[in-house]
Amino acid sequence: MGAIRKIFSNKWVKFGIVAFIYLLWVIWLRNYRWLLGLIVVYDIYISKKVKWAFWKKRYKKGEKHNTWLDWLDAAIFALIAATLIRLFFIEAYVIPTGSMEKTLLVGDYLFVSKVAYGPKMPNTPISFPLVHNTLPFTENTKSYVNWMENPYKRLAGFGNVKRGDIVVFNFPHGDTVALRFPDQDYYGLVRQYGIHMFQQEQMSLNVQNKISVDSSDSRELIYRYGREELAKRSELTARPVDRRDNYVKRCIGVPGDSVKIVHGDVYVNGQREEGIEQRQYRYIVRTNGKAINPVELERIGVRNEDMGGYDPSTFSYLMDLTDESLKQLQTFSNVTGITRQEDWDAAYSIYKIFPFDSRYLWTEDNFGPLWVPQKGAAVQLTLENLPLYQRIIDVYEENDLVVKEGTIYINGQPSTSYTFKMDYYFMMGDNRHNSLDSRYWGFVPEDHVVGKASFIWFSSDQSKSFPQNIRWSRIFKGIK
Repeated sequence: MGAIRKIFSNKWVKFGIVAFIYLLWVIWLRNYRWLLGLIVVYDIYISKKVKWAFWKKRYKKGEKHNTWLDWLDAAIFALIAATLIRLFFIEAYVIPTGSMEKTLLVGDYLFVSKVAYGPKMPNTPISFPLVHNTLPFTENTKSYVNWMENPYKRLAGFGNVKRGDIVVFNFPHGDTVALRFPDQDYYGLVRQYGIHMFQQEQMSLNVQNKISVDSSDSRELIYRYGREELAKRSELTARPVDRRDNYVKRCIGVPGDSVKIVHGDVYVNGQREEGIEQRQYRYIVRTNGKAINPVELERIGVRNEDMGGYDPSTFSYLMDLTDESLKQLQTFSNVTGITRQEDWDAAYSIYKIFPFDSRYLWTEDNFGPLWVPQKGAAVQLTLENLPLYQRIIDVYEENDLVVKEGTIYINGQPSTSYTFKMDYYFMMGDNRHNSLDSRYWGFVPEDHVVGKASFIWFSSDQSKSFPQNIRWSRIFKGIK
């Protein structure tokens, strides 16, 4: 053991090991300008001409240590290590909403693997460490500077996003944010305010001058009214891809898939989706007039967050149920009938459901078929299918797209086809009637993918006090 310790204490051996690891990192990074860093490694271990850790005091034998400097040294090391781990390997996230219940619960703390699909290099590399898009103890102060922005780059990983993976990604509609409503979709707010203003205007008109909310004449007005009203109510800001809010959903469709939803059931390439045990839907639960015991509901896995209300006139509840909870609830003596809720209202779907066009009157329960774009694949463009891929062409892949007199122009050239530059994904929450997902905002581009949810390292029920709030059964639980 002494001989081995002596070998590894040799400065040349230390240099060789560190230089080899550093060289592997540069090859992984695919940026060979970082090879210059070998000079720094050589100086740290061999020549020792520069004091790189300038804050660190070198003590003489028997000299008393400065506690503050020692703590500073430890803090700087921890900060650098945590930043590198967060950037290249794994990052912690917390689940803030119930869109993935019961697979993921509000209050679950996750570790998300960056190497599963390959770490995505930051578009905005200069930022406050260990935070996302706002500075600590502030609401809207940016944590980054965007005068230096890098193009999309992803390092090699263990694989690609697969159908069924639970994926963390940057919110595709998060390029514009209303700072007064930071957690809401800007484009959804525009439609919401636009419809409200439009309806207010229509109420003041006589019958002959009124137009329908879903007519082609009304759409431009609604979007203009919405943008103007939202600009009055809130300051707006733009965010680069890597600083958009993080979402977590299940990948339903990978590049090249065809996705269709019929009566709430998902079909991919014609095959019905199977194998998601904790997926849940909203049901109307009718009783004989006797209330359902909340203790019994909790026993079968139905929590307060799963309750959508009670209608005393029909003795019926709204509940979000998994298949297992549904089976158990059907055995309750005071339950007389259970019906899955289904959205049939297509009148407002052009303002609520992707692709927001009257030619596609889809709902959250009856949607598609929709082809998921694949890198290198070409699609024939028509005015009919343009709404499906317009945001991809115009925003995500940064082309200048306009339509003039029935002709589609891309970067000034008449175009009847388009070849996609990136892969895209269709994401949905497991809580199918309580999830804002690809049904509401479309595709997730590959450059928005952050990583794969790996396991839950801690979980806390926010409705309970300590220590009853700790969900011991979920700690270090894998995710599938």
